[in-house]
Amino acid sequence: MSAPPDPNTDTLVVVKPSPLNAETPTPALAAEVTPSRHVYVRSNFAHPQLDDGAHRIAVGGAVHSPFAIDMSELRALPMHTVVATMECAGNDRSSMRPPPPGELWRSGAVSTARWTGVPLAAVLERAGVHTEAVEILVEGADAGPREDSVGPVTFGRALPVADALQPDTLLAMMMNGEPLARPHGAPVRLIVPGWYGMASVKWVTRIEALTTPYRGYFQRKRYVYEDASATSPVTRMRVKSMIVSPEDGDVVASAPLLVQGWAWSGAAPIVRVEVAIGGGDTWRDAQLGAAASTHAWTPWELQCDVPQPGRYALRSRATDGAGNVQPDAARWNRHGYGNNAVRTVIIDVR
Repeated sequence: MSAPPDPNTDTLVVVKPSPLNAETPTPALAAEVTPSRHVYVRSNFAHPQLDDGAHRIAVGGAVHSPFAIDMSELRALPMHTVVATMECAGNDRSSMRPPPPGELWRSGAVSTARWTGVPLAAVLERAGVHTEAVEILVEGADAGPREDSVGPVTFGRALPVADALQPDTLLAMMMNGEPLARPHGAPVRLIVPGWYGMASVKWVTRIEALTTPYRGYFQRKRYVYEDASATSPVTRMRVKSMIVSPEDGDVVASAPLLVQGWAWSGAAPIVRVEVAIGGGDTWRDAQLGAAASTHAWTPWELQCDVPQPGRYALRSRATDGAGNVQPDAARWNRHGYGNNAVRTVIIDVR
């Protein structure tokens, strides 16, 4: 089965053309499931072109029965579908002050898609993971030089064994009912619901059970929260919300205003979204809708009257079931990860 052609970059907001980094356009963020052509693309290196018929994934390390599996064997295993929201850890980096180095993402490095594939647990169970294993390393075929590393670096990330064995952690081969496109990891990528996108390794070539924590480049030097006082790994998505309607800069009628958006968290379900209209700190509770799955963003809306024509600031903030509340400002870190600060949308009411 061959992968479909690369998405036409006219359907994305290109942040960097090579390697391709591109955001979901704002209008497409209104859809519960993001159309495939609009799903954001994050690349650290050039996209490898893998032969579907010849591609094999090596499974080894601290396992009882190492083996390699080809795509036809993988597709013969029982499939599972998960609707999951995925956000790049660098999303909203451009709004941090001062802006950290890295791709200057605005707010479009987030999408929700329907992923279909084989649970990673099924492959690990066949291999027989040793009880001494603490992490599962997944490596992709993408590699290249980095200024702060000697020699080429292969993209790889490790998960705690318990997360790797979750039934919704997938070796995905389809997105929204179609084979993966090359920028999205064809022929197979990892999907780790609830985690920032760096965990969902693309172009999977190797899976290894480790008895000590992984110390690779993208686990130790990148995708870490680093500031003057501490360094900690980037893992699950922080609680966050966004307004998708009206859009920033919209001119709207003075009729009752309907504000709509999404909220998500990798720690727990969303239990509350509040909206502030105008300046100050007066917040109103929005009505929550039903999420498409436990891993998908939650819809919310608020209908209200505005007192008079003029320019208004709209803000939303989310709270999850673990008690995490979206902050007014995210803590600055050297690589600009995990910015979940409350965002402001400016509209004119006439």
